[in-house]
Amino acid sequence: MDSFITEFGLNRKQISLPQTSLRIAAAQAQPVPGDVAANIARTVELTGIAADRGAKLVVFPEKFLSGYEPDLIAGDPAKYAFDANDPRLAPIREVCRRREIAVMVGAATRATAGLRISSLIFNRSGEQIEPYHKQYLYSSEARIYHPGTQGHMLVLDGWRLAAGVCYDSGFPEHARLAAVNGAHAYLVSALFSMKTGFHQSRIWFPARAFDNTLYVLLSNHAGTTGGWEACGASAIWNPYGDVMVQASRDRDEVITALLDPALLADIRERETALADFNARGDVIPGGYTVQSLD
Repeated sequence: MDSFITEFGLNRKQISLPQTSLRIAAAQAQPVPGDVAANIARTVELTGIAADRGAKLVVFPEKFLSGYEPDLIAGDPAKYAFDANDPRLAPIREVCRRREIAVMVGAATRATAGLRISSLIFNRSGEQIEPYHKQYLYSSEARIYHPGTQGHMLVLDGWRLAAGVCYDSGFPEHARLAAVNGAHAYLVSALFSMKTGFHQSRIWFPARAFDNTLYVLLSNHAGTTGGWEACGASAIWNPYGDVMVQASRDRDEVITALLDPALLADIRERETALADFNARGDVIPGGYTVQSLD
C-alpha cells in the first residue's frame, strides 16, 4: 500500500475538493469486557448494517475490541492488545472484502515501542493498513500507553479523512493540523462519559467542524466500559458545526450521513477561517501519513 508523509502541511491549493458524495457511518455499541471474539463478531455485524445502509466506511469506538478496560489490557497485553497481522482480525478483513466497506475500529496495539491506543484500519479490499495511534493521552493512560507521533489521513473516493481518538479532539491543534494537510473530514473514535463527556463533546466537535470547515464524526461507546458509564450520542456534524445525525444516549446503534462536496465547497467559500489561516503561512509542526482506502 503506497503512502507518503508530509512534514509541515500541504499548500491548500494543492488539495482539490472531492467530486462525489460519500456516505460514512458511526457504530455505537457496548463491548463485552475482555471478550475479543465477541467484540469482533459485533464489529462484523454492525459493519454489515452500515454496508446495508450504503456506507463506504464505518467507525467504531475507542478500544472497542477489548472494551476500554485499562487493567485487563495492561495485565495481559498478549491477550487483549493486537499486533500488526493478528489472525483474530480475519473476520473483519473478510466483511470488508465481501461488503466493499472500510472499517476503523478502536483497539490497544502492542509493538516494540510498547502499548498504544490505536485505530485499526481496513480498506474496502479487506487489507489491514497502517493504524493510527492516539497522540494526546490522559494522565491515567500515559501510565500504560505511549503516545502516537504522527497524524493519519485516509483517502476514499477523493475524500481526505483524518483520524483521531477521543482526547485528541480536545486539542484544537490536532484537527487544525488535519485541515492544513487537506482534510475534508475528521473521524474520531472515543469514550466520552456520562459525567462530563456529553458536555465536552458538544463543545469540542462543533468547534472542530466550524473552525476548520470539516465534516466531523464521533463514534462513542454505549453502556459501561472500563468502569466508565458512556454517554452515547455518537454524531456527525457538517462543516458549519450543525448536527446532521445523532445516536441515542444509551443503546447500540448505527448512524450514517452523506458527505456532500457541494455543501463543503459552499461553506468553505462563506466561512474563510481556514483559508485565512493558511494565507498567513503559519506552520504547525507534525508529519502526516496518507493512505488510500480504495
